[in-house]
Amino acid sequence: MSVPSGAGRALFRKGSATAPAGYFEWEAAGLAWLGAAPGGAPVPEVFGHGRDYLDLERLTFVNPTPEAAEAFGAALARTHDAGAPAYGAAPEGWQGDGFLGPATELLPLQLRPAGFWGEFYAEQRLLPMLAMGVDKGVYRHSETAILETVARRVAEGRFDDGATPARIHGDLWAGNLLWTPRGGVLIDPAAHGGHRETDLAMLALFGCPHLDFVISGYLGQHRLDAEWRQRVGLHQLHPLMVHAVLFGGDYGHRAVTLAKHYR
Repeated sequence: MSVPSGAGRALFRKGSATAPAGYFEWEAAGLAWLGAAPGGAPVPEVFGHGRDYLDLERLTFVNPTPEAAEAFGAALARTHDAGAPAYGAAPEGWQGDGFLGPATELLPLQLRPAGFWGEFYAEQRLLPMLAMGVDKGVYRHSETAILETVARRVAEGRFDDGATPARIHGDLWAGNLLWTPRGGVLIDPAAHGGHRETDLAMLALFGCPHLDFVISGYLGQHRLDAEWRQRVGLHQLHPLMVHAVLFGGDYGHRAVTLAKHYR
């Protein structure tokens, strides 16, 4: 909802009486950490938070343009370039694990510093989500075996590219990128130290306006290695597995189909 501030500005109050303890503090920490990146993608200003609410700058929406998309891509690269202490590192000011998913059904997001990306991605993203999917009956035995094989190869470092940990949004589907008069603004983060390709793969997974221009702007600011496009599906595995747990449907099958390319 929108509430007027004492200075006459309209704020957006994001609230939930059922959110777990610390959820809005977690989101505020993520926004502050992302927003501290020099020249990075903008985030809404945080005016305050409590046990069951977060007060944010109210944003005005506009239709995205190719020029805005390209500028956002460059800004996102600068956000990533600000870095993180380790893969799995929490945003500054936050201790412990975080949260991921809709406020009505939040899932735990493990945040434990790891030595390299493959170890982090397999042990803190793929395998926990696979266990949840198995518990919910999402996967057949043969499908579980495929995902376990891929997680094992990832953990062995087969897909590591030597990139240093990036400061990532962590849940960057198109709905968490709002287009405003000042360009693309990041909202609803699950911010942590991760691989920069994760945010780019997430934008591609569920569709993003002018994605080619976003990528062009990004690559103009930070070059990726020649094989990065071959890893897009690998980075999309985790969000597909999250959706399989939360929403069922065809997401589990899509995850297994993608996984077959990396086993």
